[in-house]
Amino acid sequence: MSKKWLIASDIHGSARWCAALMEAVEREQPDQILLLGDLLYHGPRNALPEDYSCPKTAEMLNARKEQIVAVRGNCDAEVDQMVLEFPVMADYALLEIGGLSLYVTHGHLWNEENLPAMKKGSILLNGHTHVPACRLHETYVYMNPGSVSIPKEGSSRGYMTLEDGLFCWKTLEGAVYNEYRAAER
Repeated sequence: MSKKWLIASDIHGSARWCAALMEAVEREQPDQILLLGDLLYHGPRNALPEDYSCPKTAEMLNARKEQIVAVRGNCDAEVDQMVLEFPVMADYALLEIGGLSLYVTHGHLWNEENLPAMKKGSILLNGHTHVPACRLHETYVYMNPGSVSIPKEGSSRGYMTLEDGLFCWKTLEGAVYNEYRAAER
């Protein structure tokens, strides 16, 4: 039986937009939630996001701890792990989902300009840029869900879903604005 994944990145401690993400989780009913880093701290290059509250954001995420798989973003630190009840300090994860190979990382270390060692046909899944993307390369596919709280380059706040090989980019309200069907390799 296929699992449904909800993929999100760059919450940056915004309780308002984390609550909207939790509403999306209720609506989508995913089996797993994949978080691509920058969960609590806003970072020195970003303005404070709306309703900035690390404690409230951590509380909402901890309520879903059994569903969450997360990687560390450049704004995540050991102090964040002290309040989050799920592992968040891994720089990357290698996931096999429905015949697809995903190299999951935040994007500040491994990205399109600095590729990790990954097998041909893999999907490189990053956050970090706050810009949604799906780009086909000769040996891999690059994907980015964008940002939950601080979207950039005119993009919408959003997330992705993965189910039965279909990636869907959605606004936080649930409107689909891009899709990609990944072929098993």
